[in-house]
Order: sequence, then C-alpha cells, then structure tokens
Amino acid sequence: MLTENQLATLTAVCDTVVPSIDREDDEFGVWARSASDIGADKAVVTAIEAMEPEAQAGLAELLDVFELQGFSKLSQASREQTFTTMSLASRDAAFGIGALTGLTLFFAYNLPPNPVWPQLGFPGPVSAPPQVEKPITPLTPADGDVLEADAVIVGSGAGGGVIAARLAAAGLKVIVLEAGGYFNEADFDQTELGGYSRLYWRGGPTPSADFNVSLQAGSCLGGGTVINWTNCLRTRPKVREEWAENGLTDVATSSFDEHLDSVWQRISANADCSELNPSHESWRRGAESLGWSWEKVDRNWDKDLHDPQMAGFMGWGDQSGAKQSGLKTYLQDAVDDGADVVVGCFAERILVDDGRAAGVVARIGDGEITVHAPRVVVAAGALESPALLLRSGIGGPATGQYLRLHPCTSVFGDYGTDQKAWWGAPQAGIVDEFSAGSDDDGYGFLLEGVQYTTGLAASAIPFTTAVEHKQGMVDFKNASSTIGLIRDHGHGQVSLDEKGQAQPFYSMTDPLDIATTRRALEAQIRVHVAGGARAMQILAEGLPTWRIGDDLEAFVARSSRIPLRAGGARMFSAHQMGTCRMGDDPATSVADPRGELHDTPGVWIGDGSAFPTSSGTNPMISIMSLASRTAEQIVSAARQALPTTDRETVT
Repeated sequence: MLTENQLATLTAVCDTVVPSIDREDDEFGVWARSASDIGADKAVVTAIEAMEPEAQAGLAELLDVFELQGFSKLSQASREQTFTTMSLASRDAAFGIGALTGLTLFFAYNLPPNPVWPQLGFPGPVSAPPQVEKPITPLTPADGDVLEADAVIVGSGAGGGVIAARLAAAGLKVIVLEAGGYFNEADFDQTELGGYSRLYWRGGPTPSADFNVSLQAGSCLGGGTVINWTNCLRTRPKVREEWAENGLTDVATSSFDEHLDSVWQRISANADCSELNPSHESWRRGAESLGWSWEKVDRNWDKDLHDPQMAGFMGWGDQSGAKQSGLKTYLQDAVDDGADVVVGCFAERILVDDGRAAGVVARIGDGEITVHAPRVVVAAGALESPALLLRSGIGGPATGQYLRLHPCTSVFGDYGTDQKAWWGAPQAGIVDEFSAGSDDDGYGFLLEGVQYTTGLAASAIPFTTAVEHKQGMVDFKNASSTIGLIRDHGHGQVSLDEKGQAQPFYSMTDPLDIATTRRALEAQIRVHVAGGARAMQILAEGLPTWRIGDDLEAFVARSSRIPLRAGGARMFSAHQMGTCRMGDDPATSVADPRGELHDTPGVWIGDGSAFPTSSGTNPMISIMSLASRTAEQIVSAARQALPTTDRETVT
C-alpha cells in the first residue's frame, strides 16, 4: 500500500532507530545489526497494512514529508534531529514518529529467532508446543442461524467463565460467545508475536485514544486468565467496605468470603511455585533493608506440572499446562455441564423485548447469528462491555464512565549482573508497604514485577538517540524492572468511535492519583538504590537516568516533575475496571447491587466492569468472586421466574 519511495524512506527511518554502528566489543553483533538487517522494516510495513485506512494515510503522509527533506541522504545525527524537530512542531507528527519508532524497536528485538537475544540474556523459546488436544468443541453456526438458550454470556474471561459454570451447574442452557479464538498449549509458541497476535485485545499493547496509557487485555477463550501473570490477591477489607457503601452490603460480610474461598480452591491458588529470580531478589533485598513489607505471591498454578523455566512465558500462553486459568477450570466445568461455546463471535447488540433482555445479535466471520435468551450476561471486559451496552442503547448515563486502570509507571534498576528476569513467574512477590494509602484511605500502591519481554521492553524504553537506546539494550539483561501499580481514585471513560467500536480515554488529573503516582515512582527509585542498583532509568520521555555518585534526592525531585501523560511518563495498564459498575444510584451506576441493569431487567454485568471502584490489587480473584455472587442472583431470579412446581429444575 506504500509507494516505492515511501518504502525506501520507511527503511531509512527504521535504520535510524536501529542503525548499524561500528564497535570493537560486539560479541553478538548487536551494534553492527540494523533494523533492516533483522527484517524489522518489512515487519513494520506488514503492521501498517493491518492498520485502519486513516492511520495508513497519516503514516504515508509523514513518510512523504521525510522524503521531501531528503531524509535518506542525511547523517544519523541529522536524522535524529529531524525526529525531534518534527515532533516538537506537530502533535500528529510526534504520534506518527512515535508509532514508527515503537514498531521498529518492537520488531528489531522481537522477530524470532532473533540474533540479538544472546546479548539480552534471553534463551528464546525453550521448547516446541506440545501436541495437546483441545477438550472443548465450539459450535460452528452458519450465517443467519438462530440459537436458543436460557442464558447467553458475552465474554469468557474471569467473570464470564465463572457465571457460565454456575448457571450450567444449576441446570440452565448456557451459550458463551467469545470474540477471540480458542487456543491451548499446542498453539503457544513462547514468542511475543505469537502470543500478542492470538491472545490479546487488538493484537497486543494498544494505546488509549488519547495516547496516555498503553492497554493490555485478553481476547481469546478464557480471556485475561489465559495471559495474566497469576497474581492471586483477595479483595482487600478497605475495598470491600467501600463497595458495601455503594450498596453491595454483603460484600463486607462473611458471605463474600465464601465466594473468595470457593474461587481460591477451584483455581488451586498457592505460594509453592513462586521462586524468586535475581530480579525479584534485588528489590526484595531493597525492601527488607528499608524495613518495607514484602510478601510472596499466591498463584493459580498446578504444583505437579510446575517448571520455572516455562513459567516466564505465561503472558503468551502457558505451554506447560500448569496454569489453572478460567479456560481450564470454570469454562471446562461449564462445558462438562452442557454449556456451548462459540468463538470468533463478536456481539454487536443486545436484543430487548418489552423492556427486558431477549438475546444477542453477533457477528461471526462475514455472517451474523442471533441467540435468543431471556438472560444476557455482559462479561466482555471493561473495555468492550460498555461498548456493547452503548451500541444497544441501554445501561443508562453511567455506561462507559468510571473507567479505572490501575495505571502503572516503571523503573529499571541496573545491577551489573544478569538478572535472569525471564526465568520463573513474572510476579513472584510484591512490596505492599504502601497499599493502605495516605491516612489509611485505601488509595495506595503496590510494587510488582513484570514479565520479561524483548520487543515490548525495547519499544517501551523511550528513544533518545540510537546509541543510547542500543546501549540500554546491551545492558538490558542486567535490569530489574519494577512497576508502581496505583489504586486509582479518578477515572476515564469508554465511548464509541465513528464505527461503533470501543474508544477508551484516560487522563490522570485526579490530585490523589497524581500524588500516589509520584510516591510510587519515588518508592521504586529508593527500593532499587537500597537493593544495590548501580544505575536506574525511569520509563519516561528523555529517559531520566541516575548513576552511582549522582545526587539521589535531585533525581527523586526530577521524578516528581515528569508529566503523567503522553510525552511524559510511560504508563501501562493490564487491569481495566468499572465502566458498567454496580451501585444503588442509576445516575452513577449501570447495574443494581445484585448485578442486573437498572434500566433493562434480564441483562447482568459479570466482569470487572462491575467494580464500583478500583480493587487496588490484581483483580482476577475479585472478578471471579463477584461473578460467583452475581451468578447466585441470576440463578435465584431464574428460579423465581418459574412456576412453583418447576422451580426445583433450577438448582
């Protein structure tokens, strides 16, 4: 779709980001290889071809501007200056250059098998995918088919899977619609490209519509439970009290503990498979020296199948079969009890008859199917669930509002030795010293680890100069990465774009969130220094860097001045919550405290979008437990809707 001249200019742009540089000490050829040597430029072209026409046209126009400036004939220094000058002159140019830079870095350090991996201390895939049969056989309806069910569940992640299992066990005929595909161990090749393209919402990390936060969400059968990092944390007492104040009164009582305990047992949460790699040890060492609270993480993992060498790849699907995801537990339970599953099926709108739920119309391939059901459970995640309600014209004024993200900042600590961060679970421990927040208000933060990546990490490290970025990648194996995950008090929103698709916005303007994020950055800095880091870098524009001998307090002060938006700190979110929240007030909540829509009986919210406020912890356990609670309400309502003589059929 690009002209010959545009393609030539694109290659020049890619080779500016990752150029060939002469260095004597270049054992693995990292310095000598350019982006085009690795094939990153061709991969960028493929990525552009998959974009929306408007984005393609914008990048083509940007390449034309580069060509008019004779970009290909400029020196490396002049090319880098052109990046800076054009970015300062135009917001659109800045986003375009950022996109091309990020894509180039992502592919240059990611395309498998990658010749630079040895320098990064990364072994690459450690085994071939095993030949494992898929135990679920999805339905394959044809265009125009009409299916009948007692309940249709849109989404198969943490919440949808639990509700499917509970309703099917109660004797209801259940159909689960999943927009993504069905993948298991046989499909997990332990590569970023394979994992992101198959299992993630919109193909991998995706910026919010305002470019302030990079979003990661699951989009496959099993949803986020297939790709998350298995950090199992119970809903905190302060959060339960807050939700009770929003009308969910029983959440603050022992009855909710029964849901938490049931989920904990079904997914086999335990702390026996949480070995620490050197990266984890570095910031545990720092936390202990500072007197900060630190704890090992419980994870939903089969101890008999555990292999720490395999666990580090779980964000792209667990090849070992040890991960007790919703796919392996609740969804399998649902299917065993008669539920049906349809994959590659995107719910377009909810059918309403006489003010009540009547089913779902969904797109599958080039066709359309209809599922008639008097109960619709919306569990497509906090990004897609509100979009479905908005397309359907239901949910009320709060639909899409109150988007919470647990926005994270990140700091790299350089410890001078290989941290083997790819080995073992990405999150084997957390620093929870600050989780209570200021004045014990519950709005604090956690310090956690992240999954080791090469492509995503390379694209997340802000580009300053090619030399500085390459040096950062040469030293990358020595880095211990932390994130500061805040419990956000403020919120964003999800609206519809001109094509009726989910469009998330999130600006950090809440004073409490700004202060909490500043504190989380400072805590990351101090834990790395206490752990023995010889240098550190904040993932922010300009790549603020500290080295031993530098003024630490001046660096902390500098961190507090970094803008918390696009063009400032790089912020990330793997947790999306709150856009269809439960509550008493129809003006500020979408569903009542039981989970049923205020304005449309028979439509229920069954995922993290139901959270009245953010959980402040990795939300899988809270989502599953709240879904278990909602499932009880659905079953109870279904039983009451039957004649007295038939109620025993719904158990």
